[in-house]
Amino acid sequence: MIDEVAAPATATDEMVVRERLVARLREDRDKALILCAPSGYGKSVLLAQLAAGDPRTVHTVLLGRAHDDPAVLVGEIAAGLGESEPFPADVVDALQAPQLDVENVIVPRLLAALRERRDPCLLILDELERIESPDSLAVVAALVGGMPAGSQVAIASRVDPPLRLGRERANRRLVELRREDLTMTKGESGSLLGMVGLSLSPGELDALVRRTEGWPAALYLAGLALSESADPGDALTRFAGDDRLVVEYLQEEFLLPASQRRLEFLKRASVLERMSGELCDAVLGRDGSATVLRDLARSNMLLLPLDRNDSWYRFHPLLRDMLRAELHRDERGAEQGLHLRASAWWAERGDWDQAIHHAVEAAAPQLAGELLWAACPDYFTHGRLGTIEAWLGRLGTDTVAASAGLSLVAAWTELTLGRGAPAEHWASVARRRLAAGDSVDVRTSLEAGLLLLDATLARGGPVAMRELIATIEPLLDEDDPWRTLCSFVDGVGLHLGGEGEAARERLLDAVRRGSVAAPNLQSLALAQLALLYMEGEDWAAAEREIARARDQVARYGLAEYPMIALVFAVSAYARARRGATDDALADLATGRRRLAELDHFTGWYEIEVRLNLARAAARLDDRPQAERLLDEAERLLAAVPDGEGLAAAITAARAVDGPPLTEPLTAAELRILRYLPSHLSFPQMADAAFVSPNTVKTHVRSIYRKFGVSSRQEAVERAEQVGLVERNPAADGA
Repeated sequence: MIDEVAAPATATDEMVVRERLVARLREDRDKALILCAPSGYGKSVLLAQLAAGDPRTVHTVLLGRAHDDPAVLVGEIAAGLGESEPFPADVVDALQAPQLDVENVIVPRLLAALRERRDPCLLILDELERIESPDSLAVVAALVGGMPAGSQVAIASRVDPPLRLGRERANRRLVELRREDLTMTKGESGSLLGMVGLSLSPGELDALVRRTEGWPAALYLAGLALSESADPGDALTRFAGDDRLVVEYLQEEFLLPASQRRLEFLKRASVLERMSGELCDAVLGRDGSATVLRDLARSNMLLLPLDRNDSWYRFHPLLRDMLRAELHRDERGAEQGLHLRASAWWAERGDWDQAIHHAVEAAAPQLAGELLWAACPDYFTHGRLGTIEAWLGRLGTDTVAASAGLSLVAAWTELTLGRGAPAEHWASVARRRLAAGDSVDVRTSLEAGLLLLDATLARGGPVAMRELIATIEPLLDEDDPWRTLCSFVDGVGLHLGGEGEAARERLLDAVRRGSVAAPNLQSLALAQLALLYMEGEDWAAAEREIARARDQVARYGLAEYPMIALVFAVSAYARARRGATDDALADLATGRRRLAELDHFTGWYEIEVRLNLARAAARLDDRPQAERLLDEAERLLAAVPDGEGLAAAITAARAVDGPPLTEPLTAAELRILRYLPSHLSFPQMADAAFVSPNTVKTHVRSIYRKFGVSSRQEAVERAEQVGLVERNPAADGA
């Protein structure tokens, strides 16, 4: 993504320095700053002037449509501020999650990173009105209310920010400048007009300030017109300050005097949100665009540089809106071709946001679908699921249903969110579109995507899963990002089929591949490996792998992601088995919540989650919950072909000798219970559990009473019967 940072010279060297406003903004460097006024009131220029004299680290983010994705917004903030002082890696790590948890992960980590900075900073967010996403706005709101002492956030917006600012206003932690504050005084207006070589009498200046209502952009445009007029007084009487007349003036005084060749360049380039010489040459089918852009930028303030080496520019929004309207009216047939060439240029450079945007603007849904499908691995593995949902929402259900590529993207989006039934619906739509002849150029890729979705849903059972993967993998390059999922699904199929060693190799491959760009799949592969080691009684390896899975979930902020339920289920069982009761209970609760969010998801997956939650619940002395979970797993088993391995696991989980406890043990009693099979004395147990010996004796007596026993050995045997401690193999063989 091109860094959209305004060039300092544009804001300071060639503009009126508004000292009264800069001083007001600098009064208290602990307060958030908000500049809210229509276009053309000099908000960006004023913030640039503020930044020019600020000793702190300053970073400006020129907001655009892409920043509706919080991953893009936070990523750009981290990258910009990180140039002066390294930004904590956990912020960037959290942006890799397929589904960002903005409230619980992204915002806390971002604010913590800002608090940890040695040097204070000034963060400028320009053109906030272009942000609509609730998640991105939540990030902005958190910055307004949470910047550390000495640092500031400054926001410019054409409309009232959709932020709750009542608390900041009540606590006087906010400085706001609005249209009436940004209106130019008579003295500032005279200085601005002097810059374009116009000197008016006091009466004429008063009249112009009244008619423009002090609007800086209108004053500047009026100055250009009046300075070139043979009769400035007459021109002054024809100039008015409301938006409609200013737009008319732009059309009459800026476009009409331009050469036909220059006018054609301006109108056709207006399809681009930002421009470079190379991009304009490719889209407009000409040479020398870099020189034209540089000349336009230097001739007036309506074309703004976005970097410091005159490579990238953008139109002033007023001018761009007018030029696009002119293009639509005069050259409607040219618009689609311009957008298609722009889409191709951006796609070659891997900027999927811009490529898809221009495909949509070109009314080319088939192309948009193919591009969005190509971008899916990158979006899914870099926290950009929100971007995909936004594109699908913008296109609408009917358009999505008319494209094989868009339908397949919709299917994978639903599957990633844990919604199996909608995923199957959109997969069916994609198949019908392919059968109708859609997307011939990328047909093989789309067909592979459909087969992989079928393998992941696994409606045909473990054997079918592996057969589908065997069909798909020859179609993929060795470094194709979809291979991570292939290895994981194949590993699961092998595991469920009883081929443990082969399963281990495939799951390890998924872990290796997932470490690069798919932390969600890596976490699931680690959890599946832990299950494999548990079956082989290698508890040390199982604990190691599930701990790695938990670390990845925490590092990338995946805890709210429905498909991560298996990690919490396996972790709950492992922790309950070794007596980490509090942690096990927390994992059990989280696993249940994530499980409830799955909707007709993959059968084997939902069974494994329930099975391990049941094992954990039994270990935690909650037999009723364990039985309910096993009953649910058994009902799901009927829809899983070749599910003998899962059936055996459910049967084994039910095989607990002796009746269930009539009164459950407390968490404190469970902690002491795990020491009873050991050689430790009661005082030694007290030391290990960090409690007093009397507390240990109290808990042991309560355990005896609830178990209906009278000795330590009997208590251990009863605990083994109900699955609260591991059965001693030596005792079984005695």
